[in-house]
Amino acid sequence: MAFRHITGQERAKALLQNALRSRKIAHAYLFAGPAGSGRRQTAQAFAQALFCERGGDDACGECLSCRKLEHGNHPDFHVISPSGATVKIEQIRELQRELSYRSAGAGYKIYIIEDSETMTVQAANSLLKFLEEPSSPVVAILLAPGPQSVLPTILSRSQLIAFVPGDREALETALVVEGKPPILARTAVHLASGLDSSRKLVEENWFAEIRNVVIQLGRENPSRFPGSLLTAQQLVFKTELAEHVELLLQMMALWYRDMIYAMTGRQNQMVFPDQGDWISKHAWSRSVDAWVSAMEAALTAARRIKAHVQPQLVIEQLLVNVREG
Repeated sequence: MAFRHITGQERAKALLQNALRSRKIAHAYLFAGPAGSGRRQTAQAFAQALFCERGGDDACGECLSCRKLEHGNHPDFHVISPSGATVKIEQIRELQRELSYRSAGAGYKIYIIEDSETMTVQAANSLLKFLEEPSSPVVAILLAPGPQSVLPTILSRSQLIAFVPGDREALETALVVEGKPPILARTAVHLASGLDSSRKLVEENWFAEIRNVVIQLGRENPSRFPGSLLTAQQLVFKTELAEHVELLLQMMALWYRDMIYAMTGRQNQMVFPDQGDWISKHAWSRSVDAWVSAMEAALTAARRIKAHVQPQLVIEQLLVNVREG
């Protein structure tokens, strides 16, 4: 994995490549951003560039060191993932023992800690001692949802590299180039935070089904309210889609937003362009404020799912609220 193969995150890549060019490499980095935003791929690209025998600002992908890392057998590259729900102190101690041995070459030893926000207090304190007394050729890369999710003392000893949700247009184009259905690609990049997450959504069999259900609910609810309740019962709660109600509600919010886009001349930004004619015809049945309220109601409903409110009740209440305006 090289930087040139990663879509988006241009600022993060620029910071890391500047460090590679100047050879001013920090001993610890915190890659902070939402899951699926490319943190893990960028961490591997950075590690591969550091190992690369050509010594540039990106991995060549051809030298022995690059090939070892790509094949998962580079002796100086280590990845720590949670053991169960957390990263435990035993894992950090084992890592420290491993890093105390001499490097297989003359370069860096690099380790990545995935989901570093899950470190136990004991593990985090053990890592902190290690960061306070770094061995110069060791580089730590911690992955976390945000800077606030790790101990302030760890944050203060790490260089923060922020990852943001990707450029949706670029992500959509990348998925289409890969051969993914354009309609599903457009929907996915509005629901996921990066290329990998978007790709995963598109590749799920149920994703297209949820999109079809949202279209049916969106069409039925204003004029055939009892039918929309029956649709939710038969196509959601009696199927595997019941496991993905939160995403369905987030997609409903995008449907209501498309109503606003149709009313304000921004059809090119619609997430449901294949429904453009129907949406443009029916959007004017309500005011922009009413569609904004519907959109907010759908997002509130999605948050209620996170709070473990019964999903069927949440959807039925949403349909009632939107119906009543």
